[in-house]
Amino acid sequence: MTRQVSFDALSEDGGTSLTEQMAWLHDQIRQGHPQVHRIAIALYDARHALLKTYVHSSDVSDPLDRYQKLLSEVPSLEELALRRTSRIISDLTRLPAPHGEHTLWLLGHGYRSSYTVPLYQAGALLGFLFFDSRKPAAFDGSLPAALQIHVQLCRLSVLNVFNLSHAVEGMVKIARGLAHLRDIETGRHLDRMASYSRLIAQRVAARFGRDDEFVEHVYLFAPLHDIGKVGIPDSILLKPGRLADDERAIMQGHVDLGVKLVDEVMQEAGLATTPYLSTLRNIVGAHHEWMDGSGYPRGLSGDAVPLEARIVTIADVFDALTSERPYKKPWHNEDAFDELGRMRDAGKLDPVCVCALRDALPAVQGIQQRFGLSA
Repeated sequence: MTRQVSFDALSEDGGTSLTEQMAWLHDQIRQGHPQVHRIAIALYDARHALLKTYVHSSDVSDPLDRYQKLLSEVPSLEELALRRTSRIISDLTRLPAPHGEHTLWLLGHGYRSSYTVPLYQAGALLGFLFFDSRKPAAFDGSLPAALQIHVQLCRLSVLNVFNLSHAVEGMVKIARGLAHLRDIETGRHLDRMASYSRLIAQRVAARFGRDDEFVEHVYLFAPLHDIGKVGIPDSILLKPGRLADDERAIMQGHVDLGVKLVDEVMQEAGLATTPYLSTLRNIVGAHHEWMDGSGYPRGLSGDAVPLEARIVTIADVFDALTSERPYKKPWHNEDAFDELGRMRDAGKLDPVCVCALRDALPAVQGIQQRFGLSA
């Protein structure tokens, strides 16, 4: 017996990812329109002016993933965004050369026509929704009009994630506004460590069987890692010297405080059942765990430390080392990488993730230049 599942049920099911929702939507589309062979969403990251692959549903074994491009380098999509209009390409083979990587991938997998729709929320560009077919001129008739309900469902699916992200951003802004966090978590630090986290996640995703959805959620939620520090007294948080044992215990309590705060805010926002919350909770709750079991608060070890937390920990440590603090000068990148290597060799850091960051040195330097750090 086939189980009938509604979109609302998928959206509210805490175990259903956006990728699974997209697969369900694609199945619904193909029941009435079998010529739609692929749907995909690319997100727009205004912070970096980037378009990035996110989620998709298709019948190919090698999907286009971990791909990004400056929006300004894709003039056709930039024009759609500016004009707020959709686009139909009846025959991809007739597009003038040279072809971009996205077009080459489509042609190489037999796709011949496409329908592209920019997605917005409150006037801001969220990204683009792509429908692709192996049939030429598949979207020339009434099909685009028939797909509008599915366009809106895809938009709502993305908004569920962004609503959670906006709740996160609200908490971060509250944290930044508190006097005792001004010197701890500056906006530029959060921008850098989130960007480092995405660099690592992009490069290890395939190794660990993760997708673009995972990469983007790590990036979105990394800035909230230390939100529990809002509950730590100034006398401890800003103490210039070493902490006494009882003070250290209070400081370490910021992890559980952070998880509690996330849970309460998400419950209040009606987002407690979203599947993306687990990534957020793992980052907040495990970013002080070490792979050798010597971290806190639970002393997790090895693979018991969630991958997203292992990634964020490395990004946070690297930015702390390369940033100026009241008690230290900034380290050069190579010195910071050497220290990460020592921590890796001691069993504290994930070796795959450490290598991923070190191998991305040009991108690391680009992030530092963009967000006010030269090393």
